[in-house]
Amino acid sequence: MKKLLAIALITSIWACKEEKKEPSVADTMKTYTIAQMMDNESIGGGSFSPDKSKLLVSSNRSGIYNMYTIPTSGGDMMPITQSDSSSVFSISYFPNDERMLFRMDNNGDEIYHIFVRDTDGSHKDLTPEEGARSLFYQWSEDKSAFFYGSNKRDSRFMDLYKMDLETMDAELIYQNDDGYNVGVVSPDEKYVALSKSINTNDSDLFLYNLESDALMKINKNQSGNAPQDFSPDGSALYYTTDDGSEFSYLMKYTIADESYEKAMERDWDISGSYFTDNGTYQVTYINEDAKNTIEVMEVATGKNIELPKVENMEITSVSFSDDETMMRFYAGGSHTPSNLYVYNLETKEQKKLTDVLNPEIQGQDLVKAEVIRYKSFDGLEIPAIYYTPHQASEENPVPALVWVHGGPGGQSRQNFSSFIQYLVNHGYAVLAVNNRGSSGYGKTFYQMDDLNHGDKDLKDCVEGKNWLAQQPEIDGEKIGIIGGSYGGYMTMAALTYAPEEFDVGVNLFGVTNWMRTLKSIPPWWESFKDALYKELGDPYSADSVRLKQISPLFHTDKVTKPLIVLQGSQDPRVLQAESDEIVAGVRKNGVPVEYVLFEDEGHGFVKKENQITAYSKILEFLDEYLKEDKSTPIKEEDK
Repeated sequence: MKKLLAIALITSIWACKEEKKEPSVADTMKTYTIAQMMDNESIGGGSFSPDKSKLLVSSNRSGIYNMYTIPTSGGDMMPITQSDSSSVFSISYFPNDERMLFRMDNNGDEIYHIFVRDTDGSHKDLTPEEGARSLFYQWSEDKSAFFYGSNKRDSRFMDLYKMDLETMDAELIYQNDDGYNVGVVSPDEKYVALSKSINTNDSDLFLYNLESDALMKINKNQSGNAPQDFSPDGSALYYTTDDGSEFSYLMKYTIADESYEKAMERDWDISGSYFTDNGTYQVTYINEDAKNTIEVMEVATGKNIELPKVENMEITSVSFSDDETMMRFYAGGSHTPSNLYVYNLETKEQKKLTDVLNPEIQGQDLVKAEVIRYKSFDGLEIPAIYYTPHQASEENPVPALVWVHGGPGGQSRQNFSSFIQYLVNHGYAVLAVNNRGSSGYGKTFYQMDDLNHGDKDLKDCVEGKNWLAQQPEIDGEKIGIIGGSYGGYMTMAALTYAPEEFDVGVNLFGVTNWMRTLKSIPPWWESFKDALYKELGDPYSADSVRLKQISPLFHTDKVTKPLIVLQGSQDPRVLQAESDEIVAGVRKNGVPVEYVLFEDEGHGFVKKENQITAYSKILEFLDEYLKEDKSTPIKEEDK
């Protein structure tokens, strides 16, 4: 009897302990609407005012991007522009006064103009030529002018101009008749670095003497070369190159004696490097396994300074005040949007200026991505970024999506995405694959999909699906594919050429007819056109046969799985006709097809109202055709 009482007592104690078990995130997490998730503010830029009292930023808090200032001591953001149609992106304060530069296009058509906002609140288009595209490059060393590129003379090529800050008169500095890409101008304005694309990985690098018109080739071998910055005294050009290496490293070319010196090398691509205004620091960005690693070297000592720490976050970008006593930086991660901070380099004090996470969202409900790798069909290791819903478990397997980035040649990165978090919050796992042809994993990997799109890159995505299906927390019978631009092409390629592999497809402004897309690229891509043709194929040659074979538009009869297509009518890269025609073709099969078209968007959706519409439509589609039982009959209106 005593033994029975003891067992009962132990059982009772264990029961109490189990009752008091701490609830998991899945037990306490909330499910958010798309309006709530898109109310996470997105902020970019951060130019210091001349007196360092303010930062000039861009924010989408109004529903589209506008320009704001925010005190570096902390406080409320002040709206500077109030556009309700085209997005406004800040460029910079003027170096010596509080005039501001910003850029706008027309609802996503990518024909950017540069504007000045005067201290009296008025603004003026500095590059008003209709149909011409202008890009800000840099301030002059003496801060009396800025350099910019424009294709107003020839729509194919960007010429180099210098605009005086007092008169606002522009002077043509370099006429680009041969399709070079304009890089950086030397401090003494004697040289401009130019590059010429050979293919999508390799380019030649040149120094052009603006005084003598002499052009000097810098690289000795065919490789990927990109100008970064001149040394503060103008004696050397720093550039990234992968000559003799899988990954890009930083090279120093001294102009006087034409000598070369490897300045920095890491285990990953060095993606950018520049000197601060007075040359005190050299800032270098490294693409380390799909996230930014930043090194700030004190030039005088050659040692890296210690960057500030933010718990559970990564510093994603930095910028300095002109006197180099203050640094602004962003910190965030795949699980949290990036906030803006200022850091005093002398006192080591840091201050958080923004809180961009919607206060209605609990931070613990968002999911931190995990970098995984899986073997593809031929044994090649494929990197991917994996988001697992909190509610997913072996007892509760969830549906999943293979996410394909844009490009070709892009990269899914460990950045915050409100859309991905929305999907994950609603119980969809997401595997963002970096299939062969993605950047960031060496030039051999990058070139593996050349003239092979819709084949091995697609098989990598299928193997990503197979990897997902093997995970105990995933319902292997409910896996779809989603992507934008090139990723949208991969969605359609999957539904067309591997029609039984994925259960649904989400195509955001994806290419469906490569011949039309390659023939209709924007004129300002002329310098890159031949390189693009070498990767994808020349539509005016015998390559057109293969391009037609890999274009889903001509094989829509193979599509059997539900599809949703989203498109911006102002898109200059993937024309609306691409989506119009693929929708019409697939509908002939009696397959459920939904089509969402935005008249005021380009290549990607930047307006919150449109994002909310687009992403809520996608979730509704997934809930109906992927999450629910596939025995659900097709609605009559979808036929």
